[in-house]
Amino acid sequence: MSEGERRGKADLHVNTASGDGMASPRQVLDYVEAETDLDVVAITDHDDLRGALEAREVCARGRYRFQVVTGMEVTAIEGHIIALWVEEPLPSLRPVEEVLEAVHRQGGLAVAAHPLSWLTRSLGQKTLDRVAASAREGVYLDAMETANQAPGSRLGLRKAAALNRERYHLAEVGGSDAHFLKAIGSAYTEFPGHSADDLRRSILERSCRGVNGRHPSILEIGPLQVLRQTWR
Repeated sequence: MSEGERRGKADLHVNTASGDGMASPRQVLDYVEAETDLDVVAITDHDDLRGALEAREVCARGRYRFQVVTGMEVTAIEGHIIALWVEEPLPSLRPVEEVLEAVHRQGGLAVAAHPLSWLTRSLGQKTLDRVAASAREGVYLDAMETANQAPGSRLGLRKAAALNRERYHLAEVGGSDAHFLKAIGSAYTEFPGHSADDLRRSILERSCRGVNGRHPSILEIGPLQVLRQTWR
């Protein structure tokens, strides 16, 4: 990438109505196209791959300027793990070691979602230390979210980032954790290049970073939308 060229932007944590999000995969893609400058978006519904596969199919049939990465947010017993570049459903409510092995068996990448968050089910420091000390093949994290817009995540993210730089040395990424269209891109991963392949390479090379932008207010999203999503 030449000096001065804009780095790529990817939102690696987006939910659709196939899970507990409020917009269909097509609506998410149309919003990303019209309202953001994202180069890559990962669809990561909770314990469900259908929205990601549908979004990839819609993207392939359309004329979108960005790329879609298939993923899901897996609920391990110890907390949430984002699995990226996966093609088959992954086991939920299993020990974190089993989930990580399953992700890497598919050739996917595993990301600690909103680590150390006190409000959202997240990997804690003991689990992160245990995984870091593991000698088993496939049992490792590729990256950690250091930017995320989930409620109550900011304090945990700051502590997690400090621990990462001191102990774990994982790639640092960002994702909005958006359940509403207007929140998409409010946190993102900045990386060299613009394609999904560039993004994957940057995670493996640890040349990316997580960025928190501005999150829309409840009034901007719509109080009724927020209530409906909370009920879902």
